[in-house]
Amino acid sequence: MKVSIPHTLGKDEVRRRLHARAGEAEGKASDMLGGAVSIAMHWLDEDHLKMDVSAMGFAIPCALEIQDKAIEFDVEIPAGLGFARGMIEGAIREKGDKLLR
Repeated sequence: MKVSIPHTLGKDEVRRRLHARAGEAEGKASDMLGGAVSIAMHWLDEDHLKMDVSAMGFAIPCALEIQDKAIEFDVEIPAGLGFARGMIEGAIREKGDKLLR
């Protein structure tokens, strides 16, 4: 699943905000669902972030790419979580917007 969050900040400002707030996202994820969600983040380069998300017993590989006018999330939803696709997309949009503010 691909989720795009548009921005007008420019890549440099998006990078700065994401680097500054990435730790917040990791910490807040562990607070969700009573600690049943965890996120490990690894920057591959200045525009690509790899995330390993664990939720409800599933591993959910994710990637983020900073583009000129959007942040593009690529999420591999396991077959057993197909029912939660809309919820996952909504969470990405909400948290992604907050990371950019």
